[in-house]
Amino acid sequence: QVQLVESGGGLVQPGGSLRLSCAASFGLYTMGWYRQTPGKQRELVATMTSGVTTTYADSVKGRFTISRDNAKNTAYLQMHNLKAEDTAVYYCYGLQVVPGKRQDYWGQGTQVTVSS
Repeated sequence: QVQLVESGGGLVQPGGSLRLSCAASFGLYTMGWYRQTPGKQRELVATMTSGVTTTYADSVKGRFTISRDNAKNTAYLQMHNLKAEDTAVYYCYGLQVVPGKRQDYWGQGTQVTVSS
């Protein structure tokens, strides 16, 4: 069973920056971030495979950067120029791929609030 432990959320003013971290208990093929606000479905923010292929939501391109330290089984989401609409609970995501099986894992979520 993979555990994903997130850190780095908080309150920031519009235009500010935050960095989220997600540490996995062992290596995963894909790591990334999704976010969710009340009454809405969870949506993709950014993902990165172990081969460094990245995917970003259009709404965060140019402002957010995902990175990984595979030696530490940790993913990071650097967020710049934050906007009020970025306010959400951010969930770390992990995908484990083994022969014949794909398994999704989720962190507990960390709140990001962008407000003056």
